Amino acid sequence: QVQLVESGGGLVQAGGSLRLSCAASGRTFSTYGWFRQAPGKEREFVAATSWIDGTTSYTDSVRGRFTISRDNAKNTVYLQMNSLKPEDTAVYYCAVRILKQFTTRQNDYDYWGQGTQVTVSS
Repeated sequence: QVQLVESGGGLVQAGGSLRLSCAASGRTFSTYGWFRQAPGKEREFVAATSWIDGTTSYTDSVRGRFTISRDNAKNTVYLQMNSLKPEDTAVYYCAVRILKQFTTRQNDYDYWGQGTQVTVSS
């Protein structure tokens, strides 16, 4: 049974940092991604990493501020978020993909976590 357990969300002031964690169980996956949904907006891609070759991708608005990384032994992926801005406020979701092709399209991901709230105050 696949489970994705996210943690690390919270309230932080603009300019601060948070680290999100996503612990996967049941099996390993080819791609681990982070997505977010702000109030009144569609869910969007944030970052992804390939378990196979380490490829990473970021959406333009977070590149240089966020870093996705993984701990293979723990089957856990992290999202280090620095220099947070109020517009980063959203529910952040971890998602995983079984097939090998690296993708950032959310419809291509097979399992999703429950989401963790990140709120950045100005």
